[in-house]
Amino acid sequence: MSTELIMLGMAALIAIGILLHQPSKTLGLPSLLIFIGVGLLFGNGEFNFVYDDLALTSFIGSLALNVIVFVGGLNTSKASIKVAYKEGGLLSTVGVLFTTFIFGGLLYYITDFNILTCLLFAAVVSSTDAAAVFSILESKKLKLKESTDTILEFESATNDPVALLLVAILTEMLVNASQQISGISIGIELVQQILVGLGAGYLIGWCCVWLLNKIKLEEYGLIPVFILACFFIAAYGSDLLGGNILVSSYVAGVVIGNELKRGREVSKHFFNSLSWLAQSLMFIILGLQFFPKELIGDMWPAIIPAIALIFVARPLAVFLSYLPFRKVSFKKKLFISAIGLKGATPIVFALIPASAGVAGSQEMIHMVFFIVLISVVLQGWAIEPLSNKLGLVDK
Repeated sequence: MSTELIMLGMAALIAIGILLHQPSKTLGLPSLLIFIGVGLLFGNGEFNFVYDDLALTSFIGSLALNVIVFVGGLNTSKASIKVAYKEGGLLSTVGVLFTTFIFGGLLYYITDFNILTCLLFAAVVSSTDAAAVFSILESKKLKLKESTDTILEFESATNDPVALLLVAILTEMLVNASQQISGISIGIELVQQILVGLGAGYLIGWCCVWLLNKIKLEEYGLIPVFILACFFIAAYGSDLLGGNILVSSYVAGVVIGNELKRGREVSKHFFNSLSWLAQSLMFIILGLQFFPKELIGDMWPAIIPAIALIFVARPLAVFLSYLPFRKVSFKKKLFISAIGLKGATPIVFALIPASAGVAGSQEMIHMVFFIVLISVVLQGWAIEPLSNKLGLVDK
């Protein structure tokens, strides 16, 4: 297939996706599932086009994820941080760790993977997806009592960095199985990635805002372009210095989104559109990477792990994370434990061990795909009826 036809097809898919965006929101499902379905249809040789490049898919998926996290930071207000940072912060850190160890232990008995691979699998699906959570809450126009929606949004926007760190460390341990990796070195790496990521994100974000507020560009359209350049400097500069790329992306987004004085609205619309485009391209490329015939073979083995994650690991992790918050109502904890929506992020994370050649990673990618699908359908549907049943809807 020629380059012209590929570009024409991608442009047509994006245009169709934009037109279908509002109807899909009304149905309460992320519109981007359309793209992964189209990718599955076009990328498996049916139209004389076969795509199979794990390294490129991983790169595009990671880049798109960085953009999505940055835009999530731009849209996070200081007010919501003040409301949600305690509960949401524990869920996005300790909650991810609890989910990884609980689900990893369950997988050890459910699957034939060794314990390290089970922990890696669990880390891949341990975080919730910001795009899915935002999309469904917005489409349902739900405002929940006890700041439940704010906490869910904060958790989903901030829990990817911890999950990524776990995936990277466990992948390294599996690839270098002959080398002993000490707990001290892991702890040092974790602290380094978080601190460098925080520092780089804050510094570049502050410099970006200071320069924009000082220079006062006459052409407003240049403001989001300058912010985009600063985002890349913060993200990949942090990565080069040994920091976590997602931490720096999110922090830079928060600083810029809250402190920018001129061009706030034009930048907001520009980056929301860019985030949507990044998600669209990510889902298309992920769909192209999968081959339906291979996927079907791993569909049934994914059902029991999906049930274990949704009904056992996630609820246990949430209730354990909430132990310090004795005054929080049971219904709020129950709702948060039931709504752990997955999205494209776990599939992107699953590409990391696959690109590194970890044994069993191809089967893991397929199972993660079905876990995400089950989560979007089941937990996405459950948000509105469950919130009504528990009396959490703020009317």
